[in-house]
Order: sequence, then structure tokens, then C-alpha cells
Amino acid sequence: MIDFTARAFSRNLFTAALLLLFAHPARAADDPDAPKGAAVTVLKAAKTCFANVAEVSGIVIAREESAVRPERQGLKVAEVLADPGDTVTAGQTLARLILPEGGSVNVQAPVAGVISASTATVGAMASGRGEALFNIIARSEYDLVGMVPTETLPKLAVKQLAAIHIIGAGDVQGIVRRVGPTVEPNSQLGQVFIGITTNRRLLVNSSGRATITIDQSCGGLAVPLTAVLYGTGGAVVQVVKRDRVETKSVEVGLMSGGNVEIKSGISEGDDVVARAGALLREGDPVRPIMVGKGGS
Repeated sequence: MIDFTARAFSRNLFTAALLLLFAHPARAADDPDAPKGAAVTVLKAAKTCFANVAEVSGIVIAREESAVRPERQGLKVAEVLADPGDTVTAGQTLARLILPEGGSVNVQAPVAGVISASTATVGAMASGRGEALFNIIARSEYDLVGMVPTETLPKLAVKQLAAIHIIGAGDVQGIVRRVGPTVEPNSQLGQVFIGITTNRRLLVNSSGRATITIDQSCGGLAVPLTAVLYGTGGAVVQVVKRDRVETKSVEVGLMSGGNVEIKSGISEGDDVVARAGALLREGDPVRPIMVGKGGS
């Protein structure tokens, strides 16, 4: 009797274990809080402004240079009072010259600025028609002159703002002053002159790169570049609704800072898959993880 009872107990225990083993998946499937599908990082589609920009490479030049010479012939340099690289004021004496008949005369700066070059040496002859004694970058003003493709020229206009990076001088601000009316026949490139706004002393002929803001578009939604897939049918974005993937055809616009403008196809506030891919298909169940809440 005792042996029978022990065997019956063992069989019941084994049966109960089997029931628990096979019943667990069913309960998990019915549990609304149980994880379903792959985890995907999502973010909210939000409106933002995109800048339409043109990039220009060029060199730094003096906007205006003033050549300083004596007014008459036959003078000799007696004293040099300024050197290349010096910042001078209008009316400042740059050199003293000896007259043939005796006495001396001062050579003064006609404008304020930076002396870019000088040929003045003590004992040398100075002439009103010869090589200039001094060249002054008037008012210390510089331009970045660059070349842009023909298709970009019509988009450029005077007073457009530009962010400029000059090698050796760093980042400065600028504004478009003039757009060339012609293009080079061989390269099909045209000139643009960007006035540089800075108090720094710049090196003439140094290289620079400018980003000109042509206009802005503020009506679209921003999503990462990685959220857009391109195929034969155009661009698509994957969104998550009710924990399932939906694929939306979209119209893309401008690109800036790693984001792309979506003009149509999705709505503000949609949960967009941050890294869309072929492994996610229409209707797939997923576990969305919002950026900043455990997402990457």
C-alpha cells in the first residue's frame, strides 16, 4: 500500500511538471506585457528648419590695396618708419625722403590698414612712377574669392551669409558681396566674392572654405539619414504603429547635420525607426525603444 501510494505520487508530480513545461509558453503568449518581436530604436518625427547651402573653396585676397609713392621724382629714402605686417592709421608717417635740393619730405599712409608689402630701404631712390614704396590693405578688409559651378551661380545673391574656415586662422563670418557675371569656358565655374568679417590679421593667398546659406526650409520633418531607405520605387521610411512595422513612401528634401527633411509621407509625432533596414518588413512585430530611454 505504501509502495503504491509513492508510485502514484511520483506519477502525479511528473504529470504536473509536464503541464507546467508546456503551459508556460501559452501563458507567455497571452501575457500582454511579454516581449514580442525584435527591439528597435525609434524617435519622434519633429518639424525643424533646414538650411539650403552652397559650398565654396577659394583664397583670401585684399579687398582693396592702396599703393604709396612720392609725388615727385629724384627722392632718396632717408628713414623707414614702418614695415610689412604693421597696422597703420591714415596720415601716419611711413618713411622720410630727402629732396634733391635739400630738406626732406614725409611719406604718409593715405588710408588705415595693414602694410602688405614694402620696397622702401634706406639710400634707395623713390619715384612717383616707379614701384610703390608701400602697399596697404585698405581698412584691413579681406575677401574670400572662390569658384562655384554654373548651376549654383543663379542661387547666390548679395548679402547672403556665409560661415568661413580659413587655414591657419580658424572660423570667421562673411557675407556675399559680389557674384561674377561670367564663367570660365573650360571649367564652367564662376566667381563669388565673400566679404570676411573679422578683426584678425589674415594672410593674403591663404586657402579657405565657405558655406553660404542660400535659404531655409522650415515646413518639413527631420529624421536621421539612417532612417531613409532608397529603392527603385523611391525613398521610404519605416514607422512603428501598435508595435508593428509600417513602411511609408516619403518625399525627401534638404539634408543637414546628419538629418534629412521629409516633405510628405509621414506625420509629426510618428515613431520612426532610427536605423531602417531590409530585415524589418511590413507588419513585423517589434518592441520600440525610444531614443533617450534605453535606445542608442
